[in-house]
Amino acid sequence: MAAGKEIRGKIKSVENTKKITKAMEMVAASKMRKAQDRMRAARPYADKVRNITANLAQANPEYKPAFLQKNTGTGQVGVIVVTTDKGLCGGLNTNILRATTAKLKELEAQGLKAQAVAIGNKGFGFLNRIGAKVVTHVTQLGDKPHLDRLIGPVKVLLDQYAEGKLDAVYLCYTRFINTMKQEPVIEQLLPLAADKLQADKDAHAWDYLYEPDAPTVIDELLTRYIEAIVYQAVAENMASEQSARMVAMKAATDNAGNLINELKLEYNKTRQAAITKELSEIVSGAAAV
Repeated sequence: MAAGKEIRGKIKSVENTKKITKAMEMVAASKMRKAQDRMRAARPYADKVRNITANLAQANPEYKPAFLQKNTGTGQVGVIVVTTDKGLCGGLNTNILRATTAKLKELEAQGLKAQAVAIGNKGFGFLNRIGAKVVTHVTQLGDKPHLDRLIGPVKVLLDQYAEGKLDAVYLCYTRFINTMKQEPVIEQLLPLAADKLQADKDAHAWDYLYEPDAPTVIDELLTRYIEAIVYQAVAENMASEQSARMVAMKAATDNAGNLINELKLEYNKTRQAAITKELSEIVSGAAAV
């Protein structure tokens, strides 16, 4: 029965694994709902800042902020890579890092050198392994991303672009579609596209009073708007992470259940064969006597 004991040990091990994956699935489901609520709650603020900025930009057509101007000839671009701090979430990080690698190769083929900002431990480790230039990073954001922790790393690239040292800044993250689908997205953050700063057609034309002056207010609002975009990307990435982890842990739990059934069947076959062998030996011994 040595084989039977070995199979029983395997069954016990898989059952313990199944308990862990089931618990992780339940935790991810709970965190997923909270992450989705946080992601949706961040949208009204970003929309309001965008509308106000668009109205101010239309009210002052003679002033063009630095974030709306296109820089050329620097040979440098910035890339913000948003990933998770933990694993066990399926192919979520693999997909966005594969897309980021393709983007970096495309930029390199154009003769541009990339400076990266890593948000998340997985992306930070990956960028270091491939030898990318990481100017700053932030990890261990927890379940609730705080804007004050994101401002510092992002501001490094924003300041460089405002000073004309970067041609463009790209944002790489995983967009939340639904519980079963998340897609990697690489979008241009700077310069801001004109269609992103279009005021609502139904909105009234307001006359603004500025303190201290219009350029300062518009620049500050644009900075807040870009920070809101990055925060929204991190919030969507966290919602995607919990959804992907819940699906992955459910699949692992189901696979563990199937493996347990197969091992139990194999154990019963082994046990039955041993019993049959013992009965055959007894019968053979009795016949010999």
